[in-house]
Amino acid sequence: MVNVHEVIDDKLRNFIEAQPLFFVATAPLAADGHVNLSPKGTRGSLAVLGPDRLAYLDLTGSGAESLAHLRENGRITVMWAAFEGPPNIVRVHGTGEVLWRDDPRWAEYVGLFPAASDPGARAIVLVRAKRVSDSCGYAVPFMEYQGERRLLAEYFGRRDEGFHVDYVARKNATSIDGLPAVPVETLRASQ
Repeated sequence: MVNVHEVIDDKLRNFIEAQPLFFVATAPLAADGHVNLSPKGTRGSLAVLGPDRLAYLDLTGSGAESLAHLRENGRITVMWAAFEGPPNIVRVHGTGEVLWRDDPRWAEYVGLFPAASDPGARAIVLVRAKRVSDSCGYAVPFMEYQGERRLLAEYFGRRDEGFHVDYVARKNATSIDGLPAVPVETLRASQ
């Protein structure tokens, strides 16, 4: 059974902040476009900002579908599932705004994320909740959290910022559907 909540209350906030993994779902407007679902999990890359707001640090990866979809239409769903302890699934449906590294608000938000000290951050996504819900999660399996993978931070940590900018230009400038994703000039401006 689904329970719809007015806001992200303290109980939901505690649950969200305890999870080592969350998922972000977005979609383009085009009916034949690719729906995207991305796992996010670096500890210290998510912050609950208030009863209807949260944010996450977007790290450079092999694609930039979520950022492209947010630029196009702003729709986003964020989901957490309990793999340990009592079963629960929490979803926040809402709208997202991308803050690029050259945004004047970057300095205001980046300090919220301990993971920002790792190399490879390309954006911050601000989410405003339109619907907050939780459900049983009875079929979600138990899984044991064993720790963080440091591969992404190590990969970009062995290289300079110029490499990062070039990587994003080659792999993250557009989505798989050809939508504009990461404006590379935002990275260059922040070098």
